[in-house]
Amino acid sequence: MNDEVYSHGHHSSVVGAHARRTAADSAAYLLPRLRPGLRVLDVGCGPGTITCGLAALVASPDGSGHATGLDRSEEVVAHARRLASEQGARGVDFAAGNIYDLPFADGTFDVVHAHQVLHHLVDPVAALREMRRVARPGGIVAVREADYGAMSWHPQLPELDQWRTVYEKTSRSNGAEPNAGRHLLEWAIAAGFSPDQLEPSASVWLYATEEKRREHGLSWAERVLESNYADQALERGFASAGDLERISAGWRAWAMDPGALFLMPSTEIIATKPLE
Repeated sequence: MNDEVYSHGHHSSVVGAHARRTAADSAAYLLPRLRPGLRVLDVGCGPGTITCGLAALVASPDGSGHATGLDRSEEVVAHARRLASEQGARGVDFAAGNIYDLPFADGTFDVVHAHQVLHHLVDPVAALREMRRVARPGGIVAVREADYGAMSWHPQLPELDQWRTVYEKTSRSNGAEPNAGRHLLEWAIAAGFSPDQLEPSASVWLYATEEKRREHGLSWAERVLESNYADQALERGFASAGDLERISAGWRAWAMDPGALFLMPSTEIIATKPLE
């Protein structure tokens, strides 16, 4: 399934936004399960900031603790390697690969993690099944997924309403499910986990301070004009160039409003692979 289309693409505005994510703000539900000496696989690692955070938590004096970041984009993997080198990160490496055909033997990792990956995939169940395969017996698969339909914001600008409509149409035209958060449990069960092996939770990102509003809003103001979002929306007739200009202006207006906020909820699961 290498011909799948990534709805966001890898424009600098996208990679830059993803590079602001950390293990603390994106994988807090998982962090209590980590300890020195564990082997971690971070699937769909993007620019590698979360991977480096996970690596720091499993680092051990004997070198057994290690995190591997995997992404299908060679360009993004190169970015992650540069970032890790700049940070002086240890116990971490990055490779290009396909989530549907992970280049690892069965039971290789103690923890297999994916953050905001499944909602871009045509077959998230197959991806979870493959993640389950490379987790050791007694190990865990940890996944966090947003739900675009559950996102809310204030003020209720029509431009942001249109932004979500266009995004959902684009995502579904690529065969993906933008409301992945609400499907996460059923996908995990379909991938072979039983309900008693699943620990669900939820958390939110809140963009409400001046810094956070500007980061989020100005990033999207650029993305709706310059990234794959724009290209696909125009090519498939989901929006006109004028529509995208209005959506971008709406994001800029939202970003500069001191009373504005944006709430982005995500569902999380920790799935334990049974002992064999």
